[in-house]
Amino acid sequence: METLGAGSMSCGVPGMEDAGCLFLFGYNPNTSHPLVARRVIRAREKGAKIIVADPRIIETSRIADIYLPIKAGTNIAFLNAFANSIVSQGLMDKKFVEEHTEHFDEWWETIKKYTPENTAELTGCNPEDVHEAARIYATAEPSSILCWGMGVCQHLQNVEAVRMCAAIACITGQIGKPNSGVAPVRGQNNVQGACDMGALPNMFPGYQKVTDPEIRAKFEKAWGLEPGSLPSEPGYKVTQIPELIEEGKVHAYYIMGEDPLQTEPDAQVYKERLKELDIFIVQDIFMTQTAAEADVFLPATSWGEHEGVFSACDRTFQYFSAAVPPKGECRHDWDIIADLSTRMGYPMHYNNTQEIWDQECRALWPGAYGATYEKMKANDGCGHAQWPCPTLEHPGTPDLFLGGKFTTPSGKAQLMACDWVPPTEQTDDEYPLVLTTVREVGHYSCRSMTGNCKVLAGLAEEPGYCQISPEDAEKYGIKDEELMFIYSRRGRVITRASVDSRVLPGAVYMTYQWWVGKCNDLTMDHCDKNSVTPEDKYCAVQVEAVEDQVWAENYLNETYSALKQRLRDEAAPQYEGIK
Repeated sequence: METLGAGSMSCGVPGMEDAGCLFLFGYNPNTSHPLVARRVIRAREKGAKIIVADPRIIETSRIADIYLPIKAGTNIAFLNAFANSIVSQGLMDKKFVEEHTEHFDEWWETIKKYTPENTAELTGCNPEDVHEAARIYATAEPSSILCWGMGVCQHLQNVEAVRMCAAIACITGQIGKPNSGVAPVRGQNNVQGACDMGALPNMFPGYQKVTDPEIRAKFEKAWGLEPGSLPSEPGYKVTQIPELIEEGKVHAYYIMGEDPLQTEPDAQVYKERLKELDIFIVQDIFMTQTAAEADVFLPATSWGEHEGVFSACDRTFQYFSAAVPPKGECRHDWDIIADLSTRMGYPMHYNNTQEIWDQECRALWPGAYGATYEKMKANDGCGHAQWPCPTLEHPGTPDLFLGGKFTTPSGKAQLMACDWVPPTEQTDDEYPLVLTTVREVGHYSCRSMTGNCKVLAGLAEEPGYCQISPEDAEKYGIKDEELMFIYSRRGRVITRASVDSRVLPGAVYMTYQWWVGKCNDLTMDHCDKNSVTPEDKYCAVQVEAVEDQVWAENYLNETYSALKQRLRDEAAPQYEGIK
């Protein structure tokens, strides 16, 4: 948003396979986005060069032209050195920089201090490999795309790293043309859609700022409010909630479709904060650990029981229809919201999702006006509309910033750089390993849905795995497939060992779906100052072998069974009378 004018992918996912180079930085599509991974494979088959920078030897590393084993927590140092290599090798697109960017001289003052050579020990990357990767990326034809995921976004310097990724695309001129630029993929389904629709503390739908008086006036008029009644300052971010509860600033909390006791860092502290609320409401489709703590549970419909619109990570609106009708007391999310709003004094009346889409999205967001239900339902339901889509005749926009026309106030990209700073928590003799949270391809997000599927449970089940290098496994007496303990300064959990040669020494990896092997009992609740995102990708831990595996297996089964029974008991009153 700051550097280019839009916080989204500048290209479309289908167009990724037609780029000349794909640079995957802190992004593992095989487990996070398998359909995107197929595009990467097709791009490789068409002759594209593949660069991977990741602390693990991920699946895509096997087909990569260059794999850069970057150490966790060194993203800014690496990106600065990569940019330095581009400029130093004469690979910069000077014409593009002069005509379409601003602040290059200030940017270079920082970047010139970092070279692949003087950062090699810190980042763990061979300087020659960094130089070669820079040459491949900068010179690729017809275009290059720099993709990143949570491996960039869940670090202390996450915003700064995103700024640098955008700057690298700009200084090489690998943006502003078809199938080029930046691809910040999303962590979960419809994250892009939530942002599009204004589920942000500083934006109305369509990324219209709450600080803009003209924008506020437009929404006040549309919503039938008195002039000046909408707040002019951004609200709080979800990661601030526990602190705000403790400070007495939040007394009521309403959660929809989230399980923060599974997904948020330092989960035990979070649980204690929830107990201090005056009222706690959860709206979901299954009884989760978070829902079990609620005063009021509102049963919503699942993805197969309702229809509506998703936004894909590349800005594509897609309509989806319901497969089956709702059961029992379950109601659509929008219907529950409208009913609550009406009872609280602000009447909301809609007959269907199309009315909401037309009145609350298309009518108030100029860039989405042309994204009609008719367009999305076309071609036997396979239609779509990619924003910006400003008119009914507009075909949608796969590529942003064509011709170097950015949507910043000046119309030019803003180059920004900063110095590297170490992660908040450092390893030491007591906690010598770095824990990074990752994803599991067989389960989705917090597992509230997929954990209730027996087939998927058969593929991967509690307590999940801790991926550890053979060197570290031998050092600490850890054996493959055996149960082990892992602990940090915040807690201890039991998990199962996965001794994996693709993991580099000094680091371990855990997926965050597991209830017993809950890695977020270990992670920190420290957030960066800009986006207030937790440092899920870096905390110090230690591992411990369990000698009595029979005891460990019994402990696991008893703990898991007790947790499932508690959730069943909590859910039982909700389903009385439902057949």
